Amino acid sequence: MSASAAAVEPASKKVKLDDDQVKTSIGTHSGTFHADEALAVFLLRLLPEYKDAPVVRTRHLPTLDEQTIVVDVGDVYDHAKKRYDHHYRGFAEVFGHGFNTKLSSAGLVYKHYGQQIIASRLGWDLADPRVEQVWLKVYKEFIEALDAIDNGVSLYPASLGLPAPAYRSRTDLSSRVGHLNPAWNEDGSDRVLDERFQLASTMAGEEFLSRVDYYGKAWLPGSELVRAAVEQRMSVDPSGRIILFEQYAPWKDHYFELEPTLSITSSTEPYYVIYPDSGGSWRVQAIPVAPESFESRKALPEPWRGLRGETLDEKAGVKGCVFTHASGFIGGNQTKEGALEMARKSVDA
Repeated sequence: MSASAAAVEPASKKVKLDDDQVKTSIGTHSGTFHADEALAVFLLRLLPEYKDAPVVRTRHLPTLDEQTIVVDVGDVYDHAKKRYDHHYRGFAEVFGHGFNTKLSSAGLVYKHYGQQIIASRLGWDLADPRVEQVWLKVYKEFIEALDAIDNGVSLYPASLGLPAPAYRSRTDLSSRVGHLNPAWNEDGSDRVLDERFQLASTMAGEEFLSRVDYYGKAWLPGSELVRAAVEQRMSVDPSGRIILFEQYAPWKDHYFELEPTLSITSSTEPYYVIYPDSGGSWRVQAIPVAPESFESRKALPEPWRGLRGETLDEKAGVKGCVFTHASGFIGGNQTKEGALEMARKSVDA
């Protein structure tokens, strides 16, 4: 039986497990469910010892005490006892490694078992240093938000005096898991809740696995490619302002993570990245001031913006121009040499 297909025991006041039928079991709370315990249960089922373990959803403490491992209920966090709740007064566990968000049950399970899960998923030895790299990246990009949302940590704390968000987002994983709970005027019986919980756990888990696969198989291999291009940029242009990729790579995250480690000075800080696009042309893209920012360190020249083809050729003084975006954050040329010339002229502009 797969981890995603394992049975959920009916939630009831008292659930008796037959020792002859199961050797391990996972306990969590009954009633309305959330993304953190839905993912925590899925993560546990990825471990060999819990692969076929049933889930007992109850708030009956004596029943919870009978379970092999318990998440998100019970007022106890004790790794030695396999108890992973975060709701009680005084709980303050964080992931560490520079992350200071209080953990939810998902973060607790991931903190203790995540490296084992990642190594198994990617077929790597647990001691492989890549395991820790992916473990930390997945926490940063996927798990931490679940921890924060479940613990009521605002993305924009009021103490910072920031304006209210311009729009509402209810498409994140926590919201989508929440929407799987029965509506107020639907059947909210234990049977329905347990069925919906299984759907939520599978959904959260599949997204987790897709992130692990991406960061292990696509994101991580790009890191050395980006590092090499950054270190070799002086051979592209002596200013150091231009990074050239002979093949496209998702460079932005890598660049901003690598930059503090590469002793880059303000006088040689890169402004532009050049890479081939899928159509055979080349792009010149301005590096933003921060990974999520729409503001460029130095946008392409204002007179070029919004122009295309021969009109742009004439204005830029470069042959083969394809376009320059209206904001100046990106442009294109038919050849690598043309893209390099556009970047060099932009450096000097």
